[in-house]
Amino acid sequence: MKIWPGRYDIDDVWDIVHKPENDDKRFELLDGQLVEFPLCGGLHGLIASELLFGLANTNKRDSAGIVTARSGYHPPDDRWTVLGPSAAFTRKERVQYPLAKRYAARMPDIAVEVASFCNPYDWVREKLPKYLHNGTQLVWVGLSERIGVEVCKLDEDGEIQTEFISADGSLSGEDVLPGFRLELSALFS
Repeated sequence: MKIWPGRYDIDDVWDIVHKPENDDKRFELLDGQLVEFPLCGGLHGLIASELLFGLANTNKRDSAGIVTARSGYHPPDDRWTVLGPSAAFTRKERVQYPLAKRYAARMPDIAVEVASFCNPYDWVREKLPKYLHNGTQLVWVGLSERIGVEVCKLDEDGEIQTEFISADGSLSGEDVLPGFRLELSALFS
C-alpha cells in the first residue's frame, strides 16, 4: 500500500486511473488521501469472487437490484472519497439511472471488502465509517487469516458493530438482500 503525497478529489482520481502507466494499479481515496494498492493474491481473489457470485446469483434469481465488482462509489456530498469494494449490491429502489459512467454518487447497500496484504485490515477498518454512515447497510469483510467473515453494520445508536462468522457458519443478506445465504465453508475449504 502506497500513500500518495498531497490532497486529491474524485476528478483527480479519475484522471490518474486512466493514465496508461496505472493500468495495473488500484486506487482508493479517503478524505483526500490517495492510496495505491498492489495486485492481490489468489486467496483474496477467491474470497472476493465467491462473495460476488453469491450476490450475483441471488440478485439474478430475485431481481432485487444491481451487483457490481471493483466499481467506485462516493458519498453524494463528498468529493474527497472514492471507495472500490471487491463487490457491492444496491437495491433497485436506490439505483440511480442512467448508471454512472464515472463513480457512483452513493454508497451501495452491501459492500464486500477482503482484508489481505493488498488491502490491509487497518485500511478496511478506516473505510467502515464512510460506508456505514453514508447508506451502506452491511459491510462483509473476508478475513483469510482468521478464516471467516466479519459482518459490520450500525446499531440503533449509530455505532459500528461487528460480528465474526467463522468458516463453519453462514453469511446472510439479512433484510438488505433476504434471499442471500452462503455457507462459508465454500470460501474457506
